[in-house]
Amino acid sequence: MKRIKLTVAYDGTDYCGWQIQKNGVTVEEVLNRALSRLTGEKITVVGASRTDAGVHARGNVAVFDTGTRIPAGRIAYAVNALLPEDVVVVRSEEVPAGWHPRKCVSVKTYEYRILNREFPDPVRRRDTYFVSFHLDIDRMREAAEYLIGEHDFKSFCSAQTTVEDTVRTIYDLDIKKEDDLITICVRGNGFLYNMVRIIAGTLAGVGRGYFTPLDVKEMLAEKDRTKAGVTAPPQGLTLVGIEYRGESNEK
Repeated sequence: MKRIKLTVAYDGTDYCGWQIQKNGVTVEEVLNRALSRLTGEKITVVGASRTDAGVHARGNVAVFDTGTRIPAGRIAYAVNALLPEDVVVVRSEEVPAGWHPRKCVSVKTYEYRILNREFPDPVRRRDTYFVSFHLDIDRMREAAEYLIGEHDFKSFCSAQTTVEDTVRTIYDLDIKKEDDLITICVRGNGFLYNMVRIIAGTLAGVGRGYFTPLDVKEMLAEKDRTKAGVTAPPQGLTLVGIEYRGESNEK
């Protein structure tokens, strides 16, 4: 048996998220089905990030164990012929048997895209959040500075989160504007449930004038979800990639 690491890109519009569930088709489900057909084995992948319904990825990571004789680097080519066009394995490689995508030290990068213009663009409806009101990019950048570093992000995660430790570190939080497209790029050591979408919704609120940049600093201190902004819709969010900086302790 060998362990294969996959780097997976997908348009999440038509999926109920990554993780298998009863209420609809998921990315994990279609990967399992395609890999099982390819190898003739019952394959169950383990993903690094369980993205929500409607969220996209260019670099999610998953592993699975197999006895197939197909070379690790060729699995991506073979399985893509069996996958729907909105899911693509962009890389496949062999990793040590104990390597686990959620037990290694990693840095994740997400992008949230806001289409800020008077009228929607039907071509961008699947991968941007449309906002018709003017957003002040300078105010948004000022507010973003307060979120960089190690903080308790309890105000910036879903109230239904079950984790006890809500401290995370954001290494970079850049906001770029090109024509009518605003891109919020955030890079950190881990993210809580809905954290990036709440950050995006809050920064959009700052840009519109609902909050001041200093309010964001106070939101962190409050540790209360009701103090932060709305949860921005899923279609604007993309998991860009995961950078691994260590190996799993599991052997």
